[in-house]
Amino acid sequence: MAYVMIDEKQSKISITIKSYGKGLLSFIRKRVSNDADAEDVLQDVWYRLSSIINSQPVEQIGAWLYRVAKNRIIDKHRKKTELPWQDRENDDENSLGFGDVFAIADSNPETEYQERMVWQQLHLALDELPPEQRNVFVWHELEGTPFAEIAAMTGEPVGKLISRKRYAVLHLRKRMKVYYDELVDR
Repeated sequence: MAYVMIDEKQSKISITIKSYGKGLLSFIRKRVSNDADAEDVLQDVWYRLSSIINSQPVEQIGAWLYRVAKNRIIDKHRKKTELPWQDRENDDENSLGFGDVFAIADSNPETEYQERMVWQQLHLALDELPPEQRNVFVWHELEGTPFAEIAAMTGEPVGKLISRKRYAVLHLRKRMKVYYDELVDR
C-alpha cells in the first residue's frame, strides 16, 4: 500500500514537472540575476511541491507553482540585499537610490553597522505592507520589472499597480524618515 502512494506521488510530481518545468524556469530566469539562482529557485519550488503533494489538495497547481516561485524569488532577493552599500552602488538592478546617503561616509564599523540597521529596518517596513503593495514595490524598485510586465503577471491594471506602489513608497518614507534624518545629521 505504501509503494502505491509513493508511486502515485512520484507520478503526480513527474507530470507536473513535464507540464510546467520549462515555463516556470523561463519565468524565474527573467526575475533573477543568473541561471544558478534560477535553478536554485526552481529546485525549491519542486521540493515544496513534493512535500505537500499528498498532504494538501492543490486545485490550481499552475497558480500555486508560480506563487511559490515568486515568493522564493523575493526571498532570494532579500538575502542579496544584505550586501554592503558600497556593493549596491555598482548594482543598478538592486539599487534603491539610498546609496548616495552613504557615499560620503568612510567605511568603518560604525557606518557598516548603521547601513545594516537601515536595511534591516527597510525589510521590516516592507513586511508591514499588505502583500500586494510589497510585491509591486519589490518587483518594480528592487527587481526593475516594468509595470506592464507586472500587470501581465498579476492580471491587475497598470494604474492599480502604480497606486499600490505609491502607497508603499509613502509608508516606507514615513517609516524610514527617522533613520534617514539620523544619517543626514551625522
